[in-house]
Amino acid sequence: MFPGQGSQAVGMGCDLAAADPVMREAYSEASEVLGYDLQDLCCQGPIDRLSRTDFTQPALLAASVGMFRILRRDGLRFDVAIGHSLGEFSALVATGAVGFADALRIVRRRGQEMLRAADANPGGMAAVIGLDDAVVEALCAEQDGVWPANFNSPGQVVVSGRKPAVEALAQKARAAGAKRVIALAVSGAFHSPLVESALEPLREEFERTAWSAPDPAFFSGCSVCFETGEFAELLQRQLISPVRFSQSVRTLYAEGYDAFLEVGPGAVLTGLVKRIEPQAHAAHVSDMETLTELRASGRYLEDA
Repeated sequence: MFPGQGSQAVGMGCDLAAADPVMREAYSEASEVLGYDLQDLCCQGPIDRLSRTDFTQPALLAASVGMFRILRRDGLRFDVAIGHSLGEFSALVATGAVGFADALRIVRRRGQEMLRAADANPGGMAAVIGLDDAVVEALCAEQDGVWPANFNSPGQVVVSGRKPAVEALAQKARAAGAKRVIALAVSGAFHSPLVESALEPLREEFERTAWSAPDPAFFSGCSVCFETGEFAELLQRQLISPVRFSQSVRTLYAEGYDAFLEVGPGAVLTGLVKRIEPQAHAAHVSDMETLTELRASGRYLEDA
């Protein structure tokens, strides 16, 4: 599993970069594509620059791919790759469906166009805690200008839309029994129709990218099924569609996939999996400490 933009950005991969040339090489490749020193930005800041989505997205991709390469060298074997939102690009790199340099180029442009779209159609996002998915979907259907954006786990759905509409939905959600409604610190109404203006400029980037059939398999949190092609169309649709992570984990678990490894900054997805399917095994690698723990656990890694 590969995390998206809700993950920790500051300091990501820095201890691994200091200790492992594979991580440093990933940052070096990314820096050449992006035209600035990505490792320095991740490790030294400034935080206000790193927090901008057009810098955060390539940074998260590079950190996740660098960690994945270390694990592959150490004997990681996997059957399916899945990502949460931006993490789908990391998953596609991991399966060989797209090259690292092409993915970096796309996500940099993705961040730029998402910012432009957010400026043109301002909005916000909020996490609704403690209501069933169907209840939140019904509330969104009743309220103009707000849509489900992330189905993260049972009782945790993120909504996205115009700020007055999000605030109105928050009031309705509390009246319906929500435990909490938490406004998210984001720059726009992502995974909603309000960022649709980003699609046309991004189409140019997708059309000049070479795509291959994934091997191992790729499972989409947008379509909630295995995907083997048409990734340009899928990733454009993903930008304005909800992330169905909860449904995806349930589907994979029902098909016999009972061990999930999160590769990238933070451990958000690991916690979500444990709430979605408590019987599944879930672990994460985000730094040297968690890498050392994984190596000692005897899980996930085989002899390289």
